[in-house]
Order: sequence, then C-alpha cells, then structure tokens
Amino acid sequence: MKFRTLGKSGLTVSEVGLGCEHLQGQNADAVCAVVDEALRQDINILDVFMSEPQVRTDLGAALKGRRERAVLQGHIGSAWLDGQYCRTRRLDEAKHAFEDFLKRLDTDYVDIGMLHFVDTQGDYDALMESGLVEYAQSLKDQGVVKAVGLSSHEPLAARRAVEAGFVDVLMFSINPAFDLAPEGVSIEGLLSPETFRGGGLSSADPAREQLYRTCESLGVGITVMKALGAGTLLSAEASPFGAALTPAQCMHYALTRPAVSSVLIGCRTPEEVRAAAAYETATDAQRDYSEVLAGAGLYAGAQGRCMYCNHCHPCPARIDVAAVNRCLDLALAGGGEVPPTVRAHYDALDAHGSDCVACGQCEVRCPFHVSVSSRMARAAALFGK
Repeated sequence: MKFRTLGKSGLTVSEVGLGCEHLQGQNADAVCAVVDEALRQDINILDVFMSEPQVRTDLGAALKGRRERAVLQGHIGSAWLDGQYCRTRRLDEAKHAFEDFLKRLDTDYVDIGMLHFVDTQGDYDALMESGLVEYAQSLKDQGVVKAVGLSSHEPLAARRAVEAGFVDVLMFSINPAFDLAPEGVSIEGLLSPETFRGGGLSSADPAREQLYRTCESLGVGITVMKALGAGTLLSAEASPFGAALTPAQCMHYALTRPAVSSVLIGCRTPEEVRAAAAYETATDAQRDYSEVLAGAGLYAGAQGRCMYCNHCHPCPARIDVAAVNRCLDLALAGGGEVPPTVRAHYDALDAHGSDCVACGQCEVRCPFHVSVSSRMARAAALFGK
C-alpha cells in the first residue's frame, strides 16, 4: 500500500480507503471481517457517514484495541431520527449524533470531522448559518477532531467552502464521467447515460477542474467518493463512454487529479477489500484509462489536454510528464502567478521541463494529442527550470 499526506491536515492516508456504507445491515462478524481485511491490506482511512446505531457499535467493536491504526472520517450533521438516517443542520441534533459517534466507536477523537453533505449553494448558506462550522472548529481546538472536512458532490459549493478557509479536507465525488458532465447537472443526472448522449460535451467541466486546482493550491486534501460512478462505469451497457472501465482504471483516474490523496471504495466483504487493494499491484497497462476515454466520441473536446494518464511514458529524460503538466495547469489557472505549494511540488520533481530533449516520443504515444514538448518548454520558462 502506498500512502499520501492529506493536504495541510498532516494526516497520512492510504491511497485506497474503505467506504463503510455497505456494512450497515450486516452482522457484527461480517463487519469485523471487512475491517480485519482492510487493516491487513494496510488500508488506514475509513469513512463512516452512517448514523445508524448498530453499525457504529459494530465498527467500534471491530476497531477495539487498534483504533490508532485507523484514520476515521466521522460526519457532523449525519443524524439518526425517528429510526432513520437524516441530514440535519440543527446544532443540537448534530451534537448529539457526533457524541453518539464517539461513544459507539469507543474513541475520544475523530481524525476528520466531516461537515456532512453540502451539495448546493443553498446548502452552503444553511451550513454557514447553522453554527456547525463553529462547532467543528471548537472540536478541532479541543483536539477532539484533528482536521475539519466537508463532503460534497457540487463543485461551486465545495469551492466556496475551500476558499473560506475552514476546510482542511474535502470529500468529493470524482470519476471521468462526472468530470465531463455539463455544468449544473444534478448528482442523479451524473449517473444517467442520457446526460451524455447527443455529443453535447466539449471538454471537462471547468468548475470541477478549478475546484481541484484550488484545493491543490490551498493545501486542502481530497478524499474521493463515487470513483466507480455507483458501478455504472464498470458496465459497457451503463457507461456513458460505451465501454467499461475497470476499478483500477477508475481509481487511477481519481488518484491522478490534483490534490487527491485517497479513493474510498465501498466494500461488503473481505474479497471486495482485497479487490480494491489490488490496485497497488496493478500494472501501468491495467491502470491506464486513456484508451477508453480517448476512444469515446464524446471526449473529442479533450483532445490537446493533458489528462495526467502518463500513457506518454517512458521518457528518455525521466520526466514525470503528468506531474509537470499538472503543475503547469495549476500555475496557469492562477493567471501565471505560481502558488508556493505548486512551486514546491514542481521543485521536488526529479526532472523538470527544462530537461525535455524534444524527442517527440511522448507525443506519438499520447492518446489526447498533447503538444508535450511545447508544454515542457512553457513549464521551464514559468518555473525557471
């Protein structure tokens, strides 16, 4: 298992994480078996948004004696009322639910206190008026949570939160279909093939791209949900691309977006945990998503854009082409004013744009017909090396 630093939170998380939502309704032994296997695979980040009491109790029992091995995402605003889950913006209900989380998980701290489910501009306004942000910050000040997070599927609301400065971690839905959807499509629409029919797409959603770049520049780490598109991307019949992607391809796509640290995969069984963790032993060819995306007629507008797939490798100068392009894109998104975090990422690379020998081998292999040599020269000029 490989690990990444989760933005400015300082937390270190596994690239593959566990979404625990499918454990609700299972018995305690089944829950323990999944958690056992996750820890055995060195998966350390677990998202627990569920408010149902029994699954919380069972997860607490499964982690007993090894709590320190888990980075827990616990959600503030996910409550259990009248025998069912609800999202709440009432401070008293949110406090009660969070205290219940601590008790049932048998812990005195939560690594990431995740402000729950902010999916519209109205949601964001309601959150800011609710007192929940101040509550989350007070928990952080007390050491009850190590980092404050926010979960969202909507880039504009998420970006408002990130730019407001109170978010250390963003939990966001990322996959290639979502990134290509027209602006303003609801989460339900994102999962519908009808959204993508008729050739209406011209390029990646600029609001989503800007969100990822903003997170990167401000040091906000991203944990990913919906990487498989609720399973729709794994079926040629359901996929908007007309071809199936594999879990490894979907996970690799998400992990190559700016600011992403971990992809959370929902698992019901130890076998599914092992299948998710197998991403780490997949070959470059097995991870490569570029041919499926480049072959989709809907993706024609992405031609000439680096999708960070590294299909262009190997490079004789040993340049990580995707990493250089990602830094260049982040800098250009800021009008050419290079954020310090981006410069630090660029400086830390083993090879830079100036090392490019303009051999053109990468451009022959690039499925998106990116002018790699000219972009390496542009990066060299912008970053000074």
